[in-house]
Amino acid sequence: MDTLVSVDWLADHLNDPDLVVLDCSVHVEQTESGMRTLSGREDYDGGHIPGAGFADLKGDLCDSESPIGFAVPTPEAFCAAMSKLGVGDESRVVLYDSSSSVWAARVWWMLRWVGFDRAAILDGGLNAWKAAGHSLSTEPATYPARTLTPNPRPQLIADRDEVLAAIDDADVSIIDTLPAGSYRGEMKMYARPGHILSAVNVCGMDMLDETGRHKPMADLDAMHTGDRDARAITYCGGGILASLNAFVMTRLGFKDVAVYTASLQEWAADPDNPMTSEPS
Repeated sequence: MDTLVSVDWLADHLNDPDLVVLDCSVHVEQTESGMRTLSGREDYDGGHIPGAGFADLKGDLCDSESPIGFAVPTPEAFCAAMSKLGVGDESRVVLYDSSSSVWAARVWWMLRWVGFDRAAILDGGLNAWKAAGHSLSTEPATYPARTLTPNPRPQLIADRDEVLAAIDDADVSIIDTLPAGSYRGEMKMYARPGHILSAVNVCGMDMLDETGRHKPMADLDAMHTGDRDARAITYCGGGILASLNAFVMTRLGFKDVAVYTASLQEWAADPDNPMTSEPS
């Protein structure tokens, strides 16, 4: 199984006994004070790919005690939550969401972080499934619980101290995956406008076409011109969109990619962390 699968592939393999399909959707709504994220459980209950379980990034798949939204739990807690969803060491997993695959990419990255490499993202997500004429279900998943053993790869997640050190390290690339307007400081999405000093901008949404599917590999390759063997750290606001870039970069053959999961939620809130609106 490739790390990116099509709707046709999933339709053909939906009933494979080792396959676990998980809806990773997060509900996003606009409020007077900005964007608010809620569990996508209600959307899942309203209609999902038949047989799919629900992976709750606002629930069991985050550290709810952290002040940082979508903070990663411990590897053990994450594996325990995935085990309850029916993911075991020998499972294959297909992840999707109802928007732009960014939430699915975050779960894919966390699975990779705990040492699990048998996961894929559904290209185009739920919208592509519906566009192909496939039916939805309101029945909950019935996967039996299995055991997912944590074998963590801590290098796949970067923290504030590593990012700070990387600013002056020519051997490490820092990649801002937010829209160009945010990178240039033209809009304030977090506590301070702009981007982390020395970061370059490769917007995660530019990885996708107008239907939400991934662009051709040649186009994606042209967007990521860095050294495939060098260390690269992606970030955004909460490590979600950054996970999509990390997924794409891994598919392109980058060997040492990390996601700064706390991202600007943490970085911009501390005035001691350097930021700029000037291009790097």
